[in-house]
Amino acid sequence: MTTTGKFSWYELMTTDTAAAVAFYEKVVGWKSEAMGQTPDGSPYTVLSTAEGGIAGLMKMEGMPPAWLGYVSVDDVDDYAKRFEAAGGQIHRAPGDIPGIGRFSVVADPQGAGIILFKALPRADGAEPPSLDTPGYFSWRELMTTDGPSAVDFYAKMFGWEKSTAHDMGPMGVYQLFAYDGADRGGIMTRSAQMPVSHWGYYVRVDGAGAAIERLKAAGGTVVNGPMQVPTGEWVVQAQDPQGAHFGLNSWKA
Repeated sequence: MTTTGKFSWYELMTTDTAAAVAFYEKVVGWKSEAMGQTPDGSPYTVLSTAEGGIAGLMKMEGMPPAWLGYVSVDDVDDYAKRFEAAGGQIHRAPGDIPGIGRFSVVADPQGAGIILFKALPRADGAEPPSLDTPGYFSWRELMTTDGPSAVDFYAKMFGWEKSTAHDMGPMGVYQLFAYDGADRGGIMTRSAQMPVSHWGYYVRVDGAGAAIERLKAAGGTVVNGPMQVPTGEWVVQAQDPQGAHFGLNSWKA
């Protein structure tokens, strides 16, 4: 199994942690547990399925609420330098999370941010029993200034492999990428209506329609969907009550 280049954790930066926890518990079915503090002294909450923790949640002022993805690397300091040398940025210099691992917040050359992470033993998120397990992040999506350039960048940086390319007509080409022998996400040139390049993350649910009902009842907003994609899955793009964007996907309508 691949270590470097694998999405291994996810984190929600939000303005109201209690409200966000209540929302995602209702919509996705996650459980929550307070787990001490961040290096900055902020309370940290872990979101879990029955198999274990898969994401964290913390309060963050001064930035719009957003989900961030962690990508595992074997040397955080080295990879942060690689991002910078390739035209990206280091937004937070490499540092340690006591008892957890080492991390750095970076952006690729087109401005999309991720977190580089090297976990201490057993500190990575739980592995899903299968790729289709409800409650797990099952897809990652990069909308960026220049899709083909981004595909090349991440292939060189992490060894991601180009998989199927879907021609979306006037919208452009949606290029899938793979690691560990399976498709893990897609990369596409963003539309003019999208102000910045960004990563988005999709959570597997038991059914798109049922999840939409829970989402609306909990105060969330459907941005796009449900719509069926070429794989046969149904996807929904949504926004939580604090404004963080996320996606849901399911094999059931």
